Amino acid sequence: MHGTSHQEDLGLFQTIEERHSVRKYEADYKMPEEDLTGILEAAALAPSSWNLQHWRFLVIEDAKKKEELLPIAYNQKQVVESCVTIAVLGDVEANKEAENVYGEAVEKGFMTEQIKDTLVSQINRAYEKDPAYPRELALTNASLAAMQLMLAAKAKGYDTCPMGGFNEEAFIKAFNIPDRFTPVMLITLGKAAIPAHRSSRKPLEELTIKNSF
Repeated sequence: MHGTSHQEDLGLFQTIEERHSVRKYEADYKMPEEDLTGILEAAALAPSSWNLQHWRFLVIEDAKKKEELLPIAYNQKQVVESCVTIAVLGDVEANKEAENVYGEAVEKGFMTEQIKDTLVSQINRAYEKDPAYPRELALTNASLAAMQLMLAAKAKGYDTCPMGGFNEEAFIKAFNIPDRFTPVMLITLGKAAIPAHRSSRKPLEELTIKNSF
């Protein structure tokens, strides 16, 4: 079954309110390529430290690859029933992007060559100073893109589910993930077969602290 592209997006607050994790999908639904592209483009607009864009999106849509992923994801059927599973990867060597990112900014007149050189040096020093820092940044920034991806999907009428339950080592091996990237999460994406379970939320006053504890 082929879908049609959604012309009118939901508003932001409606999108946030209606987004719930979905684990049962219409297995025969085929997502239009332009919808998937639009969702990924929106995800890629997420903010990131130093604008290094610490994310890569591995789109798993081939039927054989889905079946290969199934045992790695502990046989959670959503990875084969959804339109695609997107593996969000974090770049632990994102500092290597600094020269290109800021070089383009210099070309467009957004900054001077001197400022670019200073920033690139600062970034490289920060990455070299603490061995844990590159991974922390990769996870944090890729997670921002992942959340934006899920909201963009919902705005276009699709459902998602973020998954941390998978064998990371087996995933890296099976999908030939380079050492430069660390798996952050899997996100299934498609059309819900049954409505998502609503989840209760803590009252805001239990979650909000003003100024200091």
